Amino acid sequence: MAEEQQPKKSWFSRNWKWFLPVGCLSAMTIFVGSIGLVIYLVFGLMKSSDVYKTALAKAKESQEVQQSIGTPIEEGVFVSGNISVSGPVGQANLSMPIQGPDGKATIYLVAEKTAGEWVFSTL
Repeated sequence: MAEEQQPKKSWFSRNWKWFLPVGCLSAMTIFVGSIGLVIYLVFGLMKSSDVYKTALAKAKESQEVQQSIGTPIEEGVFVSGNISVSGPVGQANLSMPIQGPDGKATIYLVAEKTAGEWVFSTL
């Protein structure tokens, strides 16, 4: 009497119990990682701008700011606003969080770049 052979199961039908959770977790990790990378790049570009660095330096030198939040003054993470530069001209409107041992503060700046020089109308 010949025994009937059962058809061999497909790879997916043998491994779906681990493949689905690992696949979903991988897709979620890639998605969250992509969002994190975009946020990191945007904040990094803002923080590397010369107007940001100039405003932060002025805040660190300010006696009023030092008395208010203490020293050392450290920059915060989440900068908001916009910077638009085209060669020697540009505009910036930023909100920059800073902190010291005695408290936190926010630097608000509005600046215009003309002939390569930033001029602050609000700082």
